[in-house]
Amino acid sequence: MIAAVAVITALDFKLHVNHTTVALMFLVTVLLTAAYWGLRYAVVLAVGATAAFNFFFLPPVGTFTVADPQNWVALFAFLITALVASNLAERARREAEVSRQGRRDVELLYGLSQRLLASENVLELLNALPLYVQETFSAKSVAVMAADHPAVYRSSLDAVFDETVLRSTLLRGEPITQDGVSYVPLRLGMRTMGALGVAGEDLSREALDALGSLVGLAIERARALEALSKHRAEQEHERLRSALLDSVTHEFRTPLTSIKASVTTLLSGAGLDDQGRRELMTVIDEETDRLNRLVGEAAEMAQLDAGMFKLDLQPHSIQDALQPALQDAKASLEKHPVEVNVAAHLPKVRIDLQRIREVLMHLLENAGKYSPAGAPIKVTSEVESERLVTSIADRGPGIDSFEQSLIFEKFYRGQNQRYTAPGTGMGLAIAKVIVEAHGGTIGVVSQAGSGSVFSFSLPIEKART
Repeated sequence: MIAAVAVITALDFKLHVNHTTVALMFLVTVLLTAAYWGLRYAVVLAVGATAAFNFFFLPPVGTFTVADPQNWVALFAFLITALVASNLAERARREAEVSRQGRRDVELLYGLSQRLLASENVLELLNALPLYVQETFSAKSVAVMAADHPAVYRSSLDAVFDETVLRSTLLRGEPITQDGVSYVPLRLGMRTMGALGVAGEDLSREALDALGSLVGLAIERARALEALSKHRAEQEHERLRSALLDSVTHEFRTPLTSIKASVTTLLSGAGLDDQGRRELMTVIDEETDRLNRLVGEAAEMAQLDAGMFKLDLQPHSIQDALQPALQDAKASLEKHPVEVNVAAHLPKVRIDLQRIREVLMHLLENAGKYSPAGAPIKVTSEVESERLVTSIADRGPGIDSFEQSLIFEKFYRGQNQRYTAPGTGMGLAIAKVIVEAHGGTIGVVSQAGSGSVFSFSLPIEKART
């Protein structure tokens, strides 16, 4: 500052400029000082410039004496102008700084809000929130407490906060600053959702209030999503329970009715020959097997849903599973010519032989049940993009496009097919879980009236070098 006054004085003194030019140059220097360094430096510079102006430019030059009263007016006018201008410049500088800080806070809050949206349950949010706030605002440490979760969640294990003050902030709903730590309530409207402690970062009151509201809103959003998910899960559970009861009741009633009728006839003592009794016993045997299979599918579906199964993965040819599956589905395929087109040179895949056999059996049975008598069924297997794709094509009624993604859900059966063939709607759901457990995919291509092609792919294990 002294150097600036000295340079201006020497320059103006050497160039013999008039007093007005000198005063304006000093004034500009004072304004620049106020704008960049603040009011205190500008006041010192204004006083120094006034003294220099008096000493070097106002007669008698070389003394601080002012001979002409008008020069006293000019001197005081210069000093007052410099001080007022410095104050205005300082105020503008502060407002600009506040504006920049406000913009920075808004940007940081926006960034934090995007990170908070990733959490969809309260516990996950509370665990991650302190670290999010610490990283966003470069704070030393952060702690948070929710009203319905009394535990204190910290950004790090060594973060030390006064839990009493944190609880007081939660209960009173008013911000507190103590020992360099800012405690702010988490608000949603008039409700206090919790309390937040921030250490090592001097945030403005407005930024803290906005942070508290943002975090409170995030907690309420996560709580609402949890409630919504729970409600949807309950609805799905109720839907599945109703579907299960409806399907199982219907499927169990048919064999039970046949068994009951056969047993009643046998017990009635009606005049039956050996052939008649044999037929009734055969009905009882077949329907008992059917009941046993229905119970087995329901138990297997529950086991697969819970993930309580292990795969015995061994390298096998797809033929190893296909031939036994054709025998398993023989009853459903007896009225259909089956064409098998599987090349002998296909690579082996790592599969659980019994599980893949079960997948093929379900697909073959469906093809036989839903195709008209005499319609051919074609089985193919080929390599596509390092995957072995096996397909079963039928000539059935086809599946509407909107139902193609639903038929692999538990207990779902087509709107038309559910009345034309028996079933529980568990076969395709079981097949889907098994195929996906092998790292594969299953799907269907179909057109109403033109049949369907069910395909599943299995990854081919690359040869080790």
